[in-house]
Amino acid sequence: MAAEVHAFQTKVSKLLKLLANSLYSNKEVFLRELVSNASDAIDKLRFAAISRPELVKDDPVFSIRIRADREAGTLTISDNGIGMTQAEANQHLGTIAQSGTEDFLEHLSAEQAKDAQQIGQFGVGFYSAFIVADRVTVVSRAAGAAENEAVKWESDGSGTFTSELTTRTSRGTDVILHMKKDEADFLDPWTLRGTITKYSDHISTPVYLWETKPAEEGKEPTHEWVQVNDAKALWTLPPKDVTEEQYKEFYKHLTHDWEDPLCWAHNRVEGDLEYTSLLYCPAQAPYDLYNRDVQKGLKLFVERVFIMDRAEAFLPNYLRFIKGLVDTNDLPLNVSRELLQESRVASKLKKALTKRALDMFAKLDAEKFKVFWTQFGRVIKEGVVEDPDNRDAVLKLLRFASTKSEGAETVSLSDYLARMPEGQKNIYYLIANSREAAEGSPYLEGLKKKGVEVLLLWERIDEWMMGALTEFDGHKFVSATAGDLELDGVKSPEGEEAEKPSETSKEDDDRAVARFKAALGDQVVDVKVSKRLVDSAACVVGAHDQMLTEQMRRMLEAAGQKLPEEKYTLELNLESPLVKKALAEANPEKFNEWAGVILDQALLSEQGSIKDPAGFLKRLNALLLG
Repeated sequence: MAAEVHAFQTKVSKLLKLLANSLYSNKEVFLRELVSNASDAIDKLRFAAISRPELVKDDPVFSIRIRADREAGTLTISDNGIGMTQAEANQHLGTIAQSGTEDFLEHLSAEQAKDAQQIGQFGVGFYSAFIVADRVTVVSRAAGAAENEAVKWESDGSGTFTSELTTRTSRGTDVILHMKKDEADFLDPWTLRGTITKYSDHISTPVYLWETKPAEEGKEPTHEWVQVNDAKALWTLPPKDVTEEQYKEFYKHLTHDWEDPLCWAHNRVEGDLEYTSLLYCPAQAPYDLYNRDVQKGLKLFVERVFIMDRAEAFLPNYLRFIKGLVDTNDLPLNVSRELLQESRVASKLKKALTKRALDMFAKLDAEKFKVFWTQFGRVIKEGVVEDPDNRDAVLKLLRFASTKSEGAETVSLSDYLARMPEGQKNIYYLIANSREAAEGSPYLEGLKKKGVEVLLLWERIDEWMMGALTEFDGHKFVSATAGDLELDGVKSPEGEEAEKPSETSKEDDDRAVARFKAALGDQVVDVKVSKRLVDSAACVVGAHDQMLTEQMRRMLEAAGQKLPEEKYTLELNLESPLVKKALAEANPEKFNEWAGVILDQALLSEQGSIKDPAGFLKRLNALLLG
């Protein structure tokens, strides 16, 4: 039967073209990727053989074998793992199933040398073979398939591949690289040995290299398979026996990430629950962190037997960026996803592993924590709502910008409490639509004058997060937009001038408030003299202490929730020159225009938008023109 010719999926064609032209800072990574793929194939067969032992009875000893043929110019990586059918080869080697690959390719085009290093993160490790090979042949026979049901897949990376049925005497896969002439170094046994030892020493499957033994005098040289890796599952070793470099290389093997991890935690627990866990935090957020369709989670092993990839049951969703594995004796080998989700053991493991992860972050030094917060801070905020059992631990990890941090998100809640002036009982915060709106908000004026620090928030998640918070360490969270800020007991900073007595009498203030009430009518709930404003003319206060931002209102309405129109109380700064100018206007119609402009300014400052911008401009222009 003639070989079938297929075109690569468009994204694969682009990827291969970029790989062929990109400068890989470390080309030897291709061998790590292909050995890792072989290891994964063996892990999958180990699991399948639990229920179908006949799959491995003819060849029960697993291994990965690497053979260089300098004369033929080929390098072959073989395994006796689960193998592939022709349909599976066409699917897995001809397409990239990962969503988001198009974004990756666009970034790769712009910064080829930098982003090519991240290729493994995108599920395309096999294609790294084309960095050193101008043609790749794959011969594979699926476990349980007949000898004549093997597949031969081949491509030169130019846009098409062929596949045809062939024969293979045993199950497994051969990946045969037809090396480029200038990559002949990778056919040298010493180069291969050094690369395997560096990247694959820690995988649990033996890796054998075909080596030539020096010839004795008068005899021909001999060849033999020599095991070159330690073949001990790294997570089963005592942490004191594992070097920092070994942890880093195991992370790269496990995740196909090129960068070193930011931190890790390796623990073995014995007692009521017996398990070993190895958790890693990446140094960079994955591109699909916010894609809920992409399955995430830890690798699950039971007594060193691989059971499941991306097991979601062991960590909450807000820790979905954590990579690693858990190996336990307390789950059955034939565990299914449904059983795992309902298992009492899985629930206990999730509780323990979540605590391990949060402790790992809490122990980071200042420099690493800054990287952690920059990459994963927004995701950690989800934990405030999603994980009430660990809320205190999550709160200790949060970092905020504040009126005393010069815009940087470096303030912890413990830092905030340590700086509170005498008499302050609450933790004050402000949510706005942007950083600039938060920093310039009129609601901060009175708090700043009192020396009270305010946490500034502007991310979309912040409003949702703060809605779930009531207190921290006995101190209540109060929005800077609240009607009652409860500042009476706060002692102003030393050296601040005593508050100036009002220039107007209470009767004058009452008359001013009455004029604005009459002018604004049902546009407002009430008008009051403000105690919070220093420079601004006015601000609005909602019926609830935390007013919904316009952004949140739009999100809720887009989700189908009907929200009643919010009416506000207008707070006036009677010392403001603008308010004084308005009150000096004797013409009732002109005063009404002044009152409308002052209300719109207050709404614009708080919400970032107003209902009738054309009307606002008309009134403003009329006043400017006199």
